[in-house]
Amino acid sequence: MIAEKDKKIIRYAVMCVHEFGSRFELDDLSAFRYLKANGGLQFLLEQYEIEHTLGLDAAIEDMQYVCKKNGGLI
Repeated sequence: MIAEKDKKIIRYAVMCVHEFGSRFELDDLSAFRYLKANGGLQFLLEQYEIEHTLGLDAAIEDMQYVCKKNGGLI
């Protein structure tokens, strides 16, 4: 059984991946692959306690920054 906290983290991550994709005109799978390949998803999961208290725009900007820092083009 999945713990309630883990369910919240998963829902948040799914929402962030979707919104990241929407902002940069990527489908959900492409956004997920991009974020995973460039460290944005790992960052989001590791920093969940902080990131989920910020606005969604801030989380997307933070993921974008991490991805660019790791060689991403977006």
